[in-house]
Amino acid sequence: MLTYENWTGSYPDFEDEDHLKEALHVLSWAYGHYADELVYACSFGIEGIVLIELISRIKKNARIVFLDTEVHFKETYELIDRIRARYPDLNITMKKPPLTVAEQAAKHGDELWKTNPNECCKIRKVLPLREVMSTEKAWISGLRREQSPSRKDTEFLNRDGKFENIKICPLIHWTWKDVWRFAHKNDLDYNMLHDQGYPSIGCKPCTQPAIDVSDCRSGRWNGTQKTECGLHG
Repeated sequence: MLTYENWTGSYPDFEDEDHLKEALHVLSWAYGHYADELVYACSFGIEGIVLIELISRIKKNARIVFLDTEVHFKETYELIDRIRARYPDLNITMKKPPLTVAEQAAKHGDELWKTNPNECCKIRKVLPLREVMSTEKAWISGLRREQSPSRKDTEFLNRDGKFENIKICPLIHWTWKDVWRFAHKNDLDYNMLHDQGYPSIGCKPCTQPAIDVSDCRSGRWNGTQKTECGLHG
């Protein structure tokens, strides 16, 4: 199994101050421009934790939404509790899907994430976020160009046709090492699953330890052709 050290190594110092200044500048502009019509949709992976720290420096009472699919790892829910304690001024909302897991099973059959993962993601992620975004002009995302080929052309500001607003991505130039250097330097809380070979963490049924050290998302929907949950493409 790939270990935590495979993904992070030992990075006691954050070296790329230019990327840090860049991200803070983007966030400062975004909150100055969109104010209360801007929300951060956070998955609470390590990029999300870095963004929460940066956002807290710009707007202490920023609104953050977590898409609570009701099938996340317990470690993810435990992390959210720690983040609430660390940043008590942040407004963190747990957004539920239109159907409970039992209601989804009654309508679509048991374990829809196995038989039709795209439909499952639509019900448990896309529709809830679309409802949130119906009243927002813009949202923040932790996408990085390095993450996958489908994200290599991401810009700081992106017109989002799916949600008909603007998607703001402050970390597009950050590398995986940049993210972890910053997290270590600032002693940030993070999901303990990162220590167990999970560089990318989604819902429990659809996430395994990564199998390819060159692809942080290789543990997501392993064995299928699916690479995205539908929020970003």
